[in-house]
Amino acid sequence: MISLNSAFISNKPTSSCRPGKRITFVQPICSLNKRNSGIALSSTSSTDRNAETKSKRTVKVKAENTSAPVEPLQVNATTETIDSDQEDDLKFTVGIIGFGKFGQFLAKRLVASGHKVLATSRTSYDKVAKDLGVGFYSDIDDFCEEHPEIIILASSIPSTEKVLTSIPFQRLKRNTLFVDVLSVKVFPKYLLKRVLPPNMDILCTHPMFGPDSGRGSWNGLNFMYERVQIGPGAYRQRRIETFLRFFRDQGCRMVEMSCEEHDRQAASTQFITHTVGRILGAMDLKSTDIDTKGFEALLNLVNNTANDSFELYYGLFLYNRSAADEISRLEAAFKSIKKQLFGRLDNIAREMLLGSAVIEAEKNSSSSNNSSDSGIGKQ
Repeated sequence: MISLNSAFISNKPTSSCRPGKRITFVQPICSLNKRNSGIALSSTSSTDRNAETKSKRTVKVKAENTSAPVEPLQVNATTETIDSDQEDDLKFTVGIIGFGKFGQFLAKRLVASGHKVLATSRTSYDKVAKDLGVGFYSDIDDFCEEHPEIIILASSIPSTEKVLTSIPFQRLKRNTLFVDVLSVKVFPKYLLKRVLPPNMDILCTHPMFGPDSGRGSWNGLNFMYERVQIGPGAYRQRRIETFLRFFRDQGCRMVEMSCEEHDRQAASTQFITHTVGRILGAMDLKSTDIDTKGFEALLNLVNNTANDSFELYYGLFLYNRSAADEISRLEAAFKSIKKQLFGRLDNIAREMLLGSAVIEAEKNSSSSNNSSDSGIGKQ
């Protein structure tokens, strides 16, 4: 065994590379300290030293401090060419925090796509996780010790801050990618930026579907995302693109927009949908023998919203500034429609009681008074 103070990687393609697939690195890559690097190179015998360029060396990396966040070996490069087929083959260890209905919903597809999936949650889901092929950890410290490259935050909206601040970040890789899938976006965006260590990556997303609407194909279903914080390096770029490609390959319609714009639009779409569904649900609507297609659609809306917890609905209201405005608009619209209906009904009732001649006389009298008032104002 010999120790070197510097190491170089050739820019020649390795034997495992197919034609057209080359990674070019700028030399030198790193400087190794003889005493503290923890890296040793095993060389061939002295008789082969004159043919050093042909010798094979094995690099062994040993972590100096196991309590510190784990960081994959970083390589500084000015040029890096990766074939798209090579990116498609990338698979990651994906951790899911919050293994309720939506966490399980995502895990099933991720496992089917070849990713290794881990999960942790306040409630024990050992059996469900085992059936899905997911590794479940009741202790979040043990979960983090598995060093998932990607962590999906799938907690309920109100519990998100408590869950996030309980994560032992020092047990994770320094450049871990955090992905939130909450139904509101401004709140988690700034929470993640405030709580996460600054060198971790942040991707805010909202799959605009769930276990019910996405039970079958995801083809054509909207997937919103914003790249909030992505550090330098080709690995980190490939990782986030691979994650997004997973949803694209499932058939999702990818929509890149800011979290702020998402909340403005979602208040008048998703929140109103949930609100109307809950209002109709409170009316206890039932199917009949003569249902129209429109009524069947309303019943489906009631069923879909009823399957979501009130905690989710309350989160859509509390953590989206635009939601209260939409409630006011909905209330004003209802009052306007009600006024039109009962206003016309009042006129019909009065005609029946007083006769059309009396009603017409009152209208003419009112019109005459308005004209007189207008003339006085002009003088």
